[in-house]
Amino acid sequence: DERSRIPMITGITASSPASGLASRRGTFAGGGGGGVGVGRGPPSRVAISVRRSPSSLRVAAGARAEPGSVREWIERNLDAGAVTDVSRGGSSGWAEFSTYDTESGKRFFVKTSRRDPSMFIGEGAGLNAMFETNTLAIPRVYYAGATPEGSREGNSFIVMDHLNFGGRGDQAEFGRQLALMHAATPAVEEARAGKFGFTVDNTCGDTPQPNGWMDDWVQFYLERRIRHQLRLARDSTLTELGEKVCERAPLWFEPCGTIKPSILHGDLWSGNIGTVDGKPSVFDPAVYYGHSEAEFGMSWCAGFSQKFYDAYFEVLPKVETHFEERRQLYLLYHYLNHYNLFGGGYRGQCVGIMKGLLA
Repeated sequence: DERSRIPMITGITASSPASGLASRRGTFAGGGGGGVGVGRGPPSRVAISVRRSPSSLRVAAGARAEPGSVREWIERNLDAGAVTDVSRGGSSGWAEFSTYDTESGKRFFVKTSRRDPSMFIGEGAGLNAMFETNTLAIPRVYYAGATPEGSREGNSFIVMDHLNFGGRGDQAEFGRQLALMHAATPAVEEARAGKFGFTVDNTCGDTPQPNGWMDDWVQFYLERRIRHQLRLARDSTLTELGEKVCERAPLWFEPCGTIKPSILHGDLWSGNIGTVDGKPSVFDPAVYYGHSEAEFGMSWCAGFSQKFYDAYFEVLPKVETHFEERRQLYLLYHYLNHYNLFGGGYRGQCVGIMKGLLA
């Protein structure tokens, strides 16, 4: 199996006060990552990615890589031969994007940043977990963590296979593959044991997303998602409404019976969906193990068609009773997140959702 031959490469996470997870190691054994740089931003606004005209640097034959550089790391660790070309592809608000060509023909997509390694480690671990389901097209991550000593390319980087992303493709096939990903046996021991969370904390947009493991899905979602966002908002009206919603929420999950942990992309909107050679693909995740229905929390800007839902629920049948209440609760997390990130009218939408749930 090709996946079993992927080298184990380790990154170090930063400490995460939000969930009480101390510094820990995250291991990457063939994960995923995007082959394009995709900017983040509120779906109702222009994405914050700053696109530059790509520039290409031809590497002279026999020239030595600069010590501590990404190029040196690739040449030493990936068995792809010397780097022959480096293309600078643009940037987001916090990372620079590049493509590295090698003499073997392999291409690697690299992101570098001046931030600490925690965001890349979270991204790499999440893509790895989705990759292991063998469903959607998810490229392989080879490293995510701190830059080598002496590097002049920031404080952190992530290296992955370069993939050429295309448009949305067939919605029914995307729905089917997403459901198969949710139905797959978890790659992480804690999730296989029925726990909810993830091996590392990560981010949803730029917002810290705590993922400390919990045994009960409803309590995980209310504490690690809804109350977490309410604490960040520091808004007495939102907090008061939110606590009332949290008191009522367990009732809406009773028809679901035992909820099994599914690997979730976690931030599935239209800007994070595409295809690779016609096969459905997703990128820029906020991964954790949770209830499969939580994946629809960004459906208000994902453009899912009826064909998508029909194909999805053919694989994972829909639990009709209280589905709408659960759907609204899952939307609430992302509306609260958008309010904390961007302010403005998102507060009114949060209030409206909560009042609707309490009506």
